[in-house]
Amino acid sequence: MSYVVAVVGATGNVGRELLNILDERKFPVSRVDVLASRRSQGREVSFGNKTLKVQALELYDFAQADIALFACGSAATTTYAPKAAKAGCVVIDNSSLYRMEDDVPLIVPEVNPGDIADYSKRNIIANPNCSTAQLVVALKPLHDIGVIRRVTCSTYQSVSGAGNDAMDELFTQTRAVFVNDELKRENFTKQIAFNVIPHIGDFNKDGTTTEEQKMIDETHKMLDPNIAVSVTCVRVPVFVGHSEAVNIEFAKPVSVAEARAALEKAPGVLVVDRREDGGYVSPIECVGEYETFVSRIREDASLEHGLNMWVVSDNLRKGAALNAVQIAELLIEKQLTKSRVA
Repeated sequence: MSYVVAVVGATGNVGRELLNILDERKFPVSRVDVLASRRSQGREVSFGNKTLKVQALELYDFAQADIALFACGSAATTTYAPKAAKAGCVVIDNSSLYRMEDDVPLIVPEVNPGDIADYSKRNIIANPNCSTAQLVVALKPLHDIGVIRRVTCSTYQSVSGAGNDAMDELFTQTRAVFVNDELKRENFTKQIAFNVIPHIGDFNKDGTTTEEQKMIDETHKMLDPNIAVSVTCVRVPVFVGHSEAVNIEFAKPVSVAEARAALEKAPGVLVVDRREDGGYVSPIECVGEYETFVSRIREDASLEHGLNMWVVSDNLRKGAALNAVQIAELLIEKQLTKSRVA
């Protein structure tokens, strides 16, 4: 059986990755429709060895599609995702709009695949925040063997998480430093080139940011609401690839060897943990990869049952596009959707 898949936001970073991954994983498509705003109508994007012309989202009839992968931000999603769902098209949404809705499942297939059956309530499935996705993939096998009480996570998030313009800003600022040009700042609160910014999202009254709160709430929804979670989100001058320093407190002893063994068996995880120079994964090495990489697994002697680890993933892939395609694959695997139009 093959499916008609609509990719919404096909001209953006995540949209292009969605097309790459649908092709790489040989997703059973009979046709791919690429959609964006009307100003992008007629532009061309690549899908494997094909060139597809962008259609205007405003004019598209979602009754033509079986599955819609949304990567267009909350504003457009607010308008068009309900229309797609009402037309019988299964919506898999990358925005933050539906993640914490009780009747919309928030899914990372390696973590909570059973929750996907609830999608039929609204015909919508939510994709988590990019930093949350890689975090819970690494936490799930450890929670299964030791019951996690508390997690403290500091993120090192690449500029691609803020979109194309943010990547351009890092490039132009870096060049400006070397040629002594004026440094223009438009997408970040401070200079991003050769700097780090401990601020992603808007500030809440308690001093946390919305990005930090997303990671807390989404971890609770997908993994366990009883885990205490503390997060500091930091933007770093890296183009692609999010990194996280993760500290874990367990309810019972979990040795480094036990943690490593559980992670090595876990789906979607690749352990690279040699205690030598370069025996770990950095963000530049994860670009284009499917896996969530775990390194620097070690005991935290300041806690009774504590471990530290370093977690790295391609945020445009596992943090967004790959996870969305895996959700679509899970729907098919569990026979929760059928082709209506192919």
